[in-house]
Amino acid sequence: MIRSFALLSLVCFSCLLRADGKKPNFVFLLVDDLGWGDFGCYGAEFYETPHIDKLAKDGMLFTNAYSACTVCSPSRAAILTGRYPARLHLTDWIAGHKKPFAKLAVPDWKMKMDHERVLLPEALKEAGYATAFLGKWHLMPIGQPDFKEHYPTSHGFDVNVGGREWGQPKGPGKYFSPFGMPGLDDGAKGDFLTDKLTDAAMVFLEEKKNENFLLYFSYYTVHGPIMSPEKLTKKYQEKLKTFDNKRNENVNPRRAGMVEALDQSVGRIVAKLEELGLAENTVIVLTGDNGGDYDNTTSGLRDRKGFSHEGGVREPLIAKWPGKIEAGSRCDEPVIGMDFYPTFLEVAGLPAREDEHLDGVSIWPLLKDGSSELKREKLYWHYPHYHRTKPYGAIRDGDWKLIEFFEDGELELFDLKADPFEKNNLAGEDPERAAMLLKELKKWRRSVGAQMMTPNPAHDPERGKGGPKKARKKK
Repeated sequence: MIRSFALLSLVCFSCLLRADGKKPNFVFLLVDDLGWGDFGCYGAEFYETPHIDKLAKDGMLFTNAYSACTVCSPSRAAILTGRYPARLHLTDWIAGHKKPFAKLAVPDWKMKMDHERVLLPEALKEAGYATAFLGKWHLMPIGQPDFKEHYPTSHGFDVNVGGREWGQPKGPGKYFSPFGMPGLDDGAKGDFLTDKLTDAAMVFLEEKKNENFLLYFSYYTVHGPIMSPEKLTKKYQEKLKTFDNKRNENVNPRRAGMVEALDQSVGRIVAKLEELGLAENTVIVLTGDNGGDYDNTTSGLRDRKGFSHEGGVREPLIAKWPGKIEAGSRCDEPVIGMDFYPTFLEVAGLPAREDEHLDGVSIWPLLKDGSSELKREKLYWHYPHYHRTKPYGAIRDGDWKLIEFFEDGELELFDLKADPFEKNNLAGEDPERAAMLLKELKKWRRSVGAQMMTPNPAHDPERGKGGPKKARKKK
């Protein structure tokens, strides 16, 4: 009886949501190596992002949005599957670092998504959506026999422009023509990759203006190599001469130019939706896959991409849907990458796929009311790899965050409400709380079948320097 009532409520909700009979379109904008402080609406003063700032002004800005991992491939897989990387056993960037002499051995993890999974684009495609993927994919098993079976077009996308095994532009011109990417013409000498991918987005929107669509635009920017159009680089070189860097921002003129090129792309997409009369029926989401790759891109959050602290995983998140999401609203509730899959299904009035997006929850209640709360209390991370930090696991429970380092069992405990920059490790002062959170973290790992590291028989302390590394300085 209760199940029937719940189903009836969902049907009624879907009818109310789509009273005009239309399902909404989705534009999902995923930025690579996006720092929490890269946009004006998140505090940037050196970088100029008027179009993204307006997107936030016209929609909702999240202050506690997270990626599912501190590096790209796992975060991207989590978005598409609605599952924690630990559950997928896809836990590092493909193909990861090799540390043959480190203290712990990395498990035999996956470098692809299983085809038996129904991914977000496949679920929407089944409901009649046209689907397009643009930009960085980096979810392909490099060098394995089934390499070509894992392009975006083998995972639910009708169109693939630019997606291949690369984690960054590696064509002859890198961010400038020629690009060497599938579905993308090289254009003219000097053409910039972000602009060319945006041109492709314009074509897709024009072609599908009379259909429901998912435009999944996965920018290569602002991943290295750090390059930007000469005009934008010169603009920020001039700005730097008189800029008073009170907030200790990253003031690399080329990176600033990359961010502004991104901002211009977002502006073009929003303008095109308005031109085509699609803006009112289109949900736009903008976020990142992991923290910025350079110092001073995180508005003071500790560390950056690849590290276990907030600077590696807390991300900007902006959502806009005119008339449905309150303009200028804000949400402080913690959300994470797996949540987009069930959210998009609910917003489209489609049934949940609880056997697929096992770890994501719909954040539609938050989008309707930023002051509301989710029933979920805990978020988790699992990184059984060496990168810039030692292998670790982490849990966030309310305002509390615990990090466990696998090599020696070292614990770090932070009260993120009182100490958002993770300066004060309270594990020694509050051992009971640390023990309780560690117990919850281990329980979760067992529940998702997380792969654990094992002692490495080839360990050589002199040759196995696996981390941690110091954050790289960038002027």
